[in-house]
Formats: sequence, C-alpha cells, structure tokens
Amino acid sequence: MASEKQNHNIRTILTFLVPSLIGLFLFMTPISYQDAITIPIAIISKALQAALGDTATSVVTGIVVFSTLVSILASTLKPKWLLRHKFLDGLFDVSPMWLAIRILGAIFTVMTFSGMGPEAITSGNTGGLVLNDLLPVLLSVFIFAGLLLPLLLNFGLLELFGTLLTKIMRPVFNLPGRSAIDCMASWLGDGSVGILLTSKQYEARFYTQREAAIIGTTFSAVSITFSLVVISQVKLEALFVPFYLTVCLAGLAAAIIVPKLPPLSWKKDDYIDGTPRHPDDEAVPKGHHVLSWGFDRALNKAANTGGLKELVDEGITNVVDMVFGVIPVVMAIGTVALMIAEYTPVFNYLGLPFIPMLELLGIPEATEASKTIVVGFADMFIPSILASGIASDMTRFVIAALSVTQLIYMSEVGALLIGSKIPVNAWELFVIFILRTLVTLPVIAGMAHLIF
Repeated sequence: MASEKQNHNIRTILTFLVPSLIGLFLFMTPISYQDAITIPIAIISKALQAALGDTATSVVTGIVVFSTLVSILASTLKPKWLLRHKFLDGLFDVSPMWLAIRILGAIFTVMTFSGMGPEAITSGNTGGLVLNDLLPVLLSVFIFAGLLLPLLLNFGLLELFGTLLTKIMRPVFNLPGRSAIDCMASWLGDGSVGILLTSKQYEARFYTQREAAIIGTTFSAVSITFSLVVISQVKLEALFVPFYLTVCLAGLAAAIIVPKLPPLSWKKDDYIDGTPRHPDDEAVPKGHHVLSWGFDRALNKAANTGGLKELVDEGITNVVDMVFGVIPVVMAIGTVALMIAEYTPVFNYLGLPFIPMLELLGIPEATEASKTIVVGFADMFIPSILASGIASDMTRFVIAALSVTQLIYMSEVGALLIGSKIPVNAWELFVIFILRTLVTLPVIAGMAHLIF
C-alpha cells in the first residue's frame, strides 16, 4: 500500500464527488414523505410499485416461473450458450438444494396466483402475503437499488467513510468502517438494501466471511418507517420516541454481544476466495492522517473506475442477480415459515421456555406474551398482530420493540440472507435470532419499566 501523497486532477475529484453525492442523496438522505421519514430510493421504488399496480403480482409470478424453468434447463441439460456466460451460468446452474427451493417457490407462486391450491399455501396470511404484499415491494427495491448501488460502491465514497469510521467500528464492533454505511442505508430505507449492499461488498472482497455474516445479521436494521408501523399496530404511537430509543439501545447491545458468540464468532476471517484478512489493510500510512488518507483512497478508487457502460452493466447485473436469484427463494422460504406460524403450534411451544424469563422481568401476561416471541422468526409483523389483543400497554410495548430488534425473519430478511452469497444458513439464523432475543429482551424490559 503506497504511503506517498498523490496529486489528483479536477476531473478525478469531480468523478468522486458527483456520483458519491448523488448516491448519498438517494440512499442516505432522510426526507419527509407522506408523513413518514424515508429515503429517495424508497420513494422511487414505491412509485414504480404504484405504477405497476395490480400487474406487479403478474410480473413477479412470471419472474419466479421463468427463473425456475431456466434453472431446471441449466442444471439438467447444461446448454453451451449458458456455460459460456459466467454470470448467467452461476445464476441458473445451481446445486440440487437450491434448484429444489426454486421449484418449490414456483409451485407456491403459481398456486397462490391462480388461487388453485390448499388454503394453507394460498391464503392471505401465507403465500398470499408473500406474493401480493412482499414480493412487489422487493421487486421495485431490487430494480432501483441494484441499478443505482454502483454510485455508492464504485466512486470512492465507501473508501472515504471506511477510513474515517474504522476508528469507531473496529474497536467497538470489530468491523470495517464502511459497514456503518450498510447500517445507515437499512435504518433510513430498507433492510433489503443493506443486505444487497453487504452481499455485493462481500463478493468484491471488502468483507470477510465473519464480517459479512455479522453485518448481514446485525446491521440490516429495521427502517424508521416500519418501526412506526409496528408501534401503531399495538396502538402506542404516542410513545414512538421512547420506543425507538429503546430499539436503538437494545440493538446496540445485541450488536456488541451477539457477534462474540457462536455461530458468528466461529466464522472465518477469510475473504470469499479463501484468502485471510490482513490486519494492516486499514492502517493509515506515514505521511497521512485519517482524513487525507480517506480522501486519497477515495480519489484513487474514482480514478480507476470504468466508464458509463461498465457502470450500467454492473447495475443491470445487480438487478438480474437479485430479481431472478433471490425472489424465488423468498417465495419458497417465506411461505413455508408463515405456514408453520399460521397452522402449527410449533412457535407457541418454542415460546414456552420464555415464560419464566418474562415473569422474572416483571412483564404482565407472560403466557400470552411468550406466544409472540419466537413467531417473529417467521415474520416480523406477526408478533404485533398477536399483541394487539393483549390488555397491558407495557407488554404490547415490549413485544413491539422485541419484534423489531430480533431483526431476522424468514419471510424477508432471512430468505434474502440465505439467497445471497453471505455465508449463513437457516439453522445459524435461528440461533442468532434466539441470541438476539435473549440479549435484547432484558434491555427492552428495563426500559419498559422506566416508561410505564
């Protein structure tokens, strides 16, 4: 790593500044829109969703079926035209397990779209929820976030912030400074944006396996907007400020503690290609201070960025990868998780061990509250729906805050993580979910006792 300072011309400086400022505006600038705080990329995505209207479900159905048919063709016949294209071959020629998941997703999609199938699959609380409510949102987010993500990734912004924030992120969380950007994009916009950002940086060797797994499961925070929806569902909107403060405190505790425990602590500190992380990768060379080195790295990145065609190609590749690779997985895993939550007592039984803990923490109606704790693994919104019938304001507050800080739910975030290149599996996600619950519940209960 060169330590001498370099002189950069005005063109390089503008190449860094203009796209980076546009990226900052789109992904990280909070603005008020329709009485909610959000980010421009989310507004654009919602505009596309509104423009598609009822046809969004038809488009998603076509995507899932097409992806599955091409995957079957690629995995069985292995046509030469596909093998010659490395990206398409990697996208569609998948392992037998992933092929089975895509086929299952296609079956669920066709059944739900046509309304011809068991109600357990097609109802508005299972397959209907995923196909009609979730996937159109993900489709619109993937299209614009995927296309515009190179503005954040390719022009030096992450090099600058990564250098500046390493002094905070590395000692506190043992993570690179650039991971703070993933968190901000999730917090202000959508968790799926954060996961997309993390996955692409992991593939590009900016994060190790351990770092990508921690960031994907810990820093893909729930947006402010959705947090408001959750607290509104339990009829405690007037307490939004203390509620979100509680969520932030509990999330910070989980971010510090959970990565130090298995399975995250067992992840290798190697990059995607198996090479180990070098501790001096983030060192500031002699002749530089943090700010000057950050700008130098940013401008070097901008100077070596490809032209407009390369930028557009990368954006389109991002979109195709997420739309055809991830959406079928979300449909399959999300529907199965919601079926288990809706039609079996599995999550009720899993919640029983939490009754003594809830009673010890002084939470009223502990038995009813316990039924909501583990069901959040299926979908984040289900606990708040179940909690709306609980009389105690304190209990409803605790359930709402816990559902937001648990973070991992299989109807979206969990399925996205499994469908991405981030090295986590379903069992590890469940263990992380339980660990986050155990860490955050005492923090939330303590805050609830102060508030009520």
